[in-house]
Amino acid sequence: MKNVLSLISIIIRTDSYKFSQWMQYPKGTTHISSYIESRAGEDISVFFGPQAFIKDYLLTPITMADIDRAERIVTAHGLPFNREGWEIIVREYNGYLPLEIQSVPEGTVMETHNV
Repeated sequence: MKNVLSLISIIIRTDSYKFSQWMQYPKGTTHISSYIESRAGEDISVFFGPQAFIKDYLLTPITMADIDRAERIVTAHGLPFNREGWEIIVREYNGYLPLEIQSVPEGTVMETHNV
């Protein structure tokens, strides 16, 4: 059985301030690079969870219905919504985010504050 939270589109599973970040990229931007790091806790961390995240969130394609729903929610909060960008994901990538994921192997023990 799927986790109930995983039924919420990945489009709106983010912090509100991130809905305007696309407006800060120079016109014509086609690639960006982002990273995740452990920012607190013990001196060491065990890297785990990417397989579950990919399975729960990245293997379900985004649909036009997801975009419609997300647009209603985001704009109701007075935030900008990049509908055109999300429609490109549906049209050109069949609803799958065009991502390249690079990481250390799952289960790696590493220092905290490390990408």
